[in-house]
Amino acid sequence: MAQVFTSPNPIGKKILCVEDEHFISELYVRALTKAGYEVTVEVDGGLALELAKSNQFDVILLDLMVPTMTGIEMLRHLRDPQETPQLRSKIIITTNLEQRDDIRADIENRADGYLVKAEITPRELVEFVNSIK
Repeated sequence: MAQVFTSPNPIGKKILCVEDEHFISELYVRALTKAGYEVTVEVDGGLALELAKSNQFDVILLDLMVPTMTGIEMLRHLRDPQETPQLRSKIIITTNLEQRDDIRADIENRADGYLVKAEITPRELVEFVNSIK
């Protein structure tokens, strides 16, 4: 079941965080709500896909390894014009997995950004999300 975290100083932007590592999602929620975002966290890929299809999020932070459906599968569904023709959310991949160059290139072509979790601080994540237009 998704958890929603609201900011004490909302800026009106919503983020869906698809992340099954509790510690990481907690860091993201703390930093992003402090910056004014409303953050919904879902650990299950299938449930997250349905939330993402609702088109109510400005940004989707999508981990590649989550239960029931991989982030790559979710990305393919979300970028399929037959399934989600009006999707306005920006999709940012978050992962610690090493990818072969061809796989990473395919993911990057479908996503709006690609972040390696181990290489980015919560503050840098907020700066990155703030820069998304």
